[in-house]
Amino acid sequence: MENFDLNKNKLPAHVAIIMDGNGRWAKKRILNRVRGHEKGTQVVRDIVKVSKKIGISYLTLFAFSTENWQRPKKEIQALMLILKNFLRSELSLMQENNIRLYIVGQLKRLPEDVVNIAEKTVEATKNNTGMQLNLALSYGSREEITSMVRVISGKVKNGEIDPDKISPDYIAAHLYTKGIPDPDLLIRTSGEMRISNFLLWQIAYSEIFITDTLWPDFDEKEYIDILKNYQNRERRYGRVAG
Repeated sequence: MENFDLNKNKLPAHVAIIMDGNGRWAKKRILNRVRGHEKGTQVVRDIVKVSKKIGISYLTLFAFSTENWQRPKKEIQALMLILKNFLRSELSLMQENNIRLYIVGQLKRLPEDVVNIAEKTVEATKNNTGMQLNLALSYGSREEITSMVRVISGKVKNGEIDPDKISPDYIAAHLYTKGIPDPDLLIRTSGEMRISNFLLWQIAYSEIFITDTLWPDFDEKEYIDILKNYQNRERRYGRVAG
């Protein structure tokens, strides 16, 4: 692909990123953890823009997990303020670049003012037809799967569906990510070798790339290099190589 040396026919349609390392980045610089989150937000902006330019159709960013509610109250408050400011400030970028915002997770658990701005941004961008940016907020895959089981078991109880008719596609249609294709590529920054309760169902056959780079230091060049690495992989989905 022009300017990026990527094969446009082998691009991942959906990239998911676990943005990890903001706190460690700040600690290394003897800064407050909040400064790390603020710097990380700048990286989000850059990666969203380059993803759209490259031609990625779906970008999912793990912004705030259900487990993050256990962090110190002051840090959570700072994160919510950063999130609210991001949603407000990036609306013009989304509109200019034809990006649609979608939220996956327990949005209603967030503070009311954050929920309001998130819903307004989703509504304002709903007709955009370019890349879809999925923000995982108050998201936890086990909670997502538990919610799906409750809903489907209720439908079975009410006679709405025969248990024998429940298929993987039917399950996927009852997850937060319904209608969104599974990630082709999962990137995790900061070198941690774990999934952290993120898209457990959806990443069954995703290619995974772990980088030691802390999220605030992640940049366009490294992102492009990871995409090139992805393009050199052979995806077999359990089959024997041809």
